[in-house]
Amino acid sequence: MYKIVEKEVLSENVAKFVIENEFIARSRKPGQFVILKIDEHGERIPLTIADSHKEEGTITLIVQKVGTTSHKLFNMESGDFLADLVGPLGKATEVEKVGTVLAAGGGVGIAPLYPIAKAFKEAGNKLVAVLAARSKDLIILEDEMRAFADEVIIMTDDGSYGKEGLVTTGIEEVIQREEVNTVISIGPAIMMKFVALLTQKYNIRTLASLNTIMVDGTGMCGACRISVGGKTKFVCVDGPEFDAHQVDFDEMLKRMNAYKEQEKVSYERYLGSLSREE
Repeated sequence: MYKIVEKEVLSENVAKFVIENEFIARSRKPGQFVILKIDEHGERIPLTIADSHKEEGTITLIVQKVGTTSHKLFNMESGDFLADLVGPLGKATEVEKVGTVLAAGGGVGIAPLYPIAKAFKEAGNKLVAVLAARSKDLIILEDEMRAFADEVIIMTDDGSYGKEGLVTTGIEEVIQREEVNTVISIGPAIMMKFVALLTQKYNIRTLASLNTIMVDGTGMCGACRISVGGKTKFVCVDGPEFDAHQVDFDEMLKRMNAYKEQEKVSYERYLGSLSREE
C-alpha cells in the first residue's frame, strides 16, 4: 500500500498527487513512468513521474480525468492508499548538451515534460518552453517551468492566455528566429504528430514521449506496440521516447481508439455505481 501524502487540484479535471515510495523516489530518472492500481480489483494505468523528492521518499504524479480509473484516482484524497505502484519503468531520457532545446508540452503533457526540460537545462542547454492548452485554466506548471527555463511561451486555442493559436504556431516562431538543435514534444498524439511534421520540414531532431495503451509495462502483453521506422517497438520497454520523425502516428492513433466502446461502458457503470451510493 502506498500513501497519498498530498493532493492539489490544478484545474477542474487535473490534480497533482504526492505519493510515498522511497525506492522509486531514489531511482527514477527523467522520462520514466510508473504503473499503478487503485485497489485489488482496479486496472493498471501508466503515469509519467513528474517529480520526486529523495529525502522525503515521495514521487509526484499529475492525473487528468479521462476514463474510469483516472476519475477514481482524481477523487482520492490525502491519507488514502494505492494498492500497487510499480516503477520506475521505461528508458530514461538521454540528456546531453546540444545547444538550444525547445520543450513543447500540450495540456497534461506538460507534466512529464517538466523533469525532462529541467534536466536539459541543468546539462547546460538554452531551454525554451512552449506550453499549450485549449484555455488558460488548463495550463499547468507554468511557474515551475519559469523557475529554470530561459523563456516560456504560452499558447491557448481560445486566446484566453498568452498567444492565441496551436503549439505548432509557437514552435515555428522560435524556429524562424533562432537555431533550435532539439525539440521535445509531449502531449496528445495528434499534437505530437503535427509537431513532428513541422520540425521534419526544418530538419530538427525531435523526440516524442508516447502515451499508448499499456497493461503490464514489461513488454509481455504487446498492447503498447507501435511502428517506428517500419519496425515494431514496445513503448513500455523501448520507450517511452522515440524519434518523432520515425513514429507512425496514424497507426498509433487507431490503436489508441481500439477500446473506446469498452471504455464508455466502463465509465457508464462507474457513474451508475456513484448514483446508487447516493
